[in-house]
Amino acid sequence: MPTPLPPRDTIIPVGTIAPDFELPTQHRGQNWKLSDALKKGDVVLSFFPLAFTGVCGTEMECISKEFAKHAKNNAQAVGISGDNPPSLNAWATQLGLTQTLLSDTHRNVCKAYGLYWPDLNIAWRGTVIVGADGKVKWTQRREIPNAFSLNEVLDALS
Repeated sequence: MPTPLPPRDTIIPVGTIAPDFELPTQHRGQNWKLSDALKKGDVVLSFFPLAFTGVCGTEMECISKEFAKHAKNNAQAVGISGDNPPSLNAWATQLGLTQTLLSDTHRNVCKAYGLYWPDLNIAWRGTVIVGADGKVKWTQRREIPNAFSLNEVLDALS
């Protein structure tokens, strides 16, 4: 079981040092660590409630098909949900997703970033951009039916 990160009641503020974490990916036996990814550039953490749902699929497909075409400075985007790795792998395969999906089954990361919805034991839909310096550059929490705007995310990365 991972070491719990301190939880937040509200979304992490811009300018805060982002809590480092390591989570399993959708690929069996592979982990992803924020501090390692930040060595390459900014990271977009895209929290989503559940795989195999409409808006979540739309967001992840947008990241997979459009983000890399338009992002600059080696920025990368990852999806994070409470789904287990095999479920995320099946979903990624079904949709043809190419980005890394992270399994936050213990909800430690969504809690640490202030994006935990306790009533349903899932992550809120939200986006956190962490700069290569480890500081939060931009945040957004959205109501569950509202997908992110790729243009807003790309503008925040600039």
